[in-house]
Amino acid sequence: MTDLTHIDTWLFDLDNTLYPAETGFMKLIEVRMTDFVERTTGLPRDEARALQKKYWGELGTTLAGLIKHHGVDPEDFLDEVHDVSLDLLEPNPRLIAAVERLPGRRLIFTNGSEAHAIRVVEKLGLAHLMEDIFHIRSADYLPKPALKTFVKMTADHAVDPRCAAFFEDSEKNLAPAAEIGMTTVLVGQNAPAASAPFIHYKTDDLAGFLNAARLRETAA
Repeated sequence: MTDLTHIDTWLFDLDNTLYPAETGFMKLIEVRMTDFVERTTGLPRDEARALQKKYWGELGTTLAGLIKHHGVDPEDFLDEVHDVSLDLLEPNPRLIAAVERLPGRRLIFTNGSEAHAIRVVEKLGLAHLMEDIFHIRSADYLPKPALKTFVKMTADHAVDPRCAAFFEDSEKNLAPAAEIGMTTVLVGQNAPAASAPFIHYKTDDLAGFLNAARLRETAA
């Protein structure tokens, strides 16, 4: 049984973490990102897609590259790419129950927009369980895995990293979390095969992991 009795703040990435990547929902957003890059740069679609992935790999998000190299208005980009149907998402009763039993605060920590995060957590039936959302505008458009963004998030929400657990599907985003003292959990289908030293726990079943963990006892 995983011992998380020291945790009083639960930080969750949003996309491909609070719902499985296998839903295909994030692919809808990625297609719209490619559309945006193609139109903005004038590149052929395959080159636009490659540039999109290059920016994500080097800077944390496609948006960061578009701001840095193309002067894109971030809110225009976010509004456009997140304007997708939520039909592929549905509430997971096991996950809702697992999150509900967590003692302390629960927050969303995402590179997406606030509006997108609200839409998704509402569709997943988790909105009432989350205290707040630290989104890309909260981070001054500097995305994870920038250490500065982790420091800002902890300061803005008075989070003690030593008492915080961070759940993410992107391995590289867990490195700065571990660096500042958080407990890190890699989530997703490929998580069990990961071996980076900054990953403390791995799971391909977030609800099952949370339900099986030992938690801090609270007063009745």
